[in-house]
Amino acid sequence: MISSPKYLPRAAALVLAAAALNATPARADEGFPFGLEMTLDAARQPGSKRLPTLDIGDAGEVILELWCKGGKGQFSVAGNTVIFVAGPLEDRSCPPARAQADDELVAALGEAATWKRQGDFVSLIGTRTLRFRINTN
Repeated sequence: MISSPKYLPRAAALVLAAAALNATPARADEGFPFGLEMTLDAARQPGSKRLPTLDIGDAGEVILELWCKGGKGQFSVAGNTVIFVAGPLEDRSCPPARAQADDELVAALGEAATWKRQGDFVSLIGTRTLRFRINTN
């Protein structure tokens, strides 16, 4: 019988062990999304179906597909600190508004200093917070 005094320490230990299993530190899938593609959580530009994506390689190399422009870059991550360095972007005869939005997004990526992940969402935080959804399909 579990209510017997000799079983109470064992029952308490089982309850504590179960609670500890539910309060484990961040899982591996809560780390920076190396090897994954993410899409900016933002409204679409008028007249366009595209949303900016970042395809992040295992070593932090990035392929950027923005509203109009595209290019490459590099993420460096240590703990919750992040540094993004953009490479040259291809100018694809973008309308001025989309070209400006692309340039502003790349600048905001470069200003990000920290990051956090909550499930399928990654926020890059600097002078402006950029929220991306990890593509899980």
